[in-house]
Amino acid sequence: MRYSKLFSPTLRDTPADAEVVSHQLLLRAGFIRRVTSGIYDYLPLGLRVLRNVERIVREEMNRAGGQELLMPMVQPSEFWQKSGRWEKYGPELLRFKDRHGHESCLGPTHEEVICDLMSRELRSYKQLPMNLYQVQNKFRDEIRPRFGLMRGREFVMKDAYSFHANDECLAAEYQNMFETYHRIFHRLGLKFRAVEADNGSIGGSASHEFHVLADSGEDLITHCSHCEYAANVEKAVSKPQTYQGSDSSLTEVDTPYQTAVEDVAALLKVATSSLLKTLIFHVDGGENDGQVVAACVRGSDQLQDIKLARALGATEVVLASAEEIASIGTITGFSGPMDLNCPVYIDASLHDAVGLIAGANKKGLHVSGLNIQRDLNNVIFADLRQTQAGDTCVKCNIGLMEMSRGIEVGHIFELGTTYSKPMDVLFQDEHGKRAVATMGCYGIGVSRLMAAVVEQCHDDAGITWPVNIAPFQASVITLGKSETAFAASEKVYQDLLQAGVDVVWDDRKESPGVKFKDAELIGIPLRIIVGDRGLDNDALELKTRWGAVEEASLADVCQKAQHMLADMQQG
Repeated sequence: MRYSKLFSPTLRDTPADAEVVSHQLLLRAGFIRRVTSGIYDYLPLGLRVLRNVERIVREEMNRAGGQELLMPMVQPSEFWQKSGRWEKYGPELLRFKDRHGHESCLGPTHEEVICDLMSRELRSYKQLPMNLYQVQNKFRDEIRPRFGLMRGREFVMKDAYSFHANDECLAAEYQNMFETYHRIFHRLGLKFRAVEADNGSIGGSASHEFHVLADSGEDLITHCSHCEYAANVEKAVSKPQTYQGSDSSLTEVDTPYQTAVEDVAALLKVATSSLLKTLIFHVDGGENDGQVVAACVRGSDQLQDIKLARALGATEVVLASAEEIASIGTITGFSGPMDLNCPVYIDASLHDAVGLIAGANKKGLHVSGLNIQRDLNNVIFADLRQTQAGDTCVKCNIGLMEMSRGIEVGHIFELGTTYSKPMDVLFQDEHGKRAVATMGCYGIGVSRLMAAVVEQCHDDAGITWPVNIAPFQASVITLGKSETAFAASEKVYQDLLQAGVDVVWDDRKESPGVKFKDAELIGIPLRIIVGDRGLDNDALELKTRWGAVEEASLADVCQKAQHMLADMQQG
């Protein structure tokens, strides 16, 4: 490709609405352009990177035994109604009617479609196991799209679905995909962590998320300093630091204006860990739909609402209104767990706690000396607290938990029969009986990976793509306007093409500074500089994007470039 023919509109200034580095650089370097909120054009450079990422994903999925197919983006509503997700999925599912009044949706995921296919084609256990995958556009109507490709509405995803005759076979394939994902992200040159995760709206049992470590990550993940245990904070469990008050009688104390934990602790001259924090929630979904519940954690802890929702079997929990709070016999700012007209959930770490301070359910009053076992009846204990840095690891009992920010780029699930049972994915087992297939599903955000790589691979000058996914591996840059330099540049360019190097030739009539800045901004791993001075000395300069410089003669420059690129790929 000659740069003079390349559609690559670069920007010198950072767009005002681009908040994170990847969004800024992908716009500035001419990889993407915004169409509307959360939807982007992939310009030629961006599409080349996207295709390179897809190639690595496909190679590893095929190596792992997956078979590629392609399913439609438009899905009929009856599939989702059959699985029970038509209403459950929420407003992110973009629903519409065609001219015949038939309801459909744009697919955010494809469990229903693949199950419909398998329900019609699966006959015998001899066809199992089977892993089918696709690389396809998805649409989720995000309420607040942001950060460019990191959280868009339309995006490219690899989604795979496996079917099995039994749970043991599913567990083996889950491990196969776990290892496959590690190979994919290692090949992409990423620093990442696989963490235990909550299954969320997709359902099922075991799941792991794969997070690219980056300060801009939306997810908070925790990991042990000693062993391999790591989890999303929505799922993480740990041993909290122990705080035990002294056992005493229950006494009301005046707290006339103090409602926040920190303010009450300051007034009473105690640590926040001495307080019991009581939050009131409205429950959406599940058997407790519409109920009001109270949830309690220690004052120094944060309540993880995803854990509470799972304990309730709910879709989600939201903070209750003032009217709902009053309806259970308490008051905003002074809520406590005693004598409430609703279920009370308490974090399991407080099972035997004594000497706590809690709201008295009366304006301007708290109680001290609260003994969980003595003073409360019919409470439900569950893991509700969010793991904090410094907690002891539950796996090894040695290491302390640390916190990092991550960008979720992959997620694998053991679904079991969550979808295959309602969708009638049946087969004849080895005993001649009808059985329900058990499932796994495995997703990778391909377009999000582009952004995640840039978040890790950049410097002040621009993007620093790993060589195996860069839009071009090398750039031949012609300096000056002499026929000699131009002819030599064309020879180097043609030699590299014949050697299989993905190369762009910057033949523009621009200054050296403009050419160098564009090459750095775009992130091309290797620059080969062809100018009269280098030709006169028969010593052309080869410079990596990371600053390493070598020289080679015109006759040897192609071979030298291949060796340098090979070294970059191995390193």
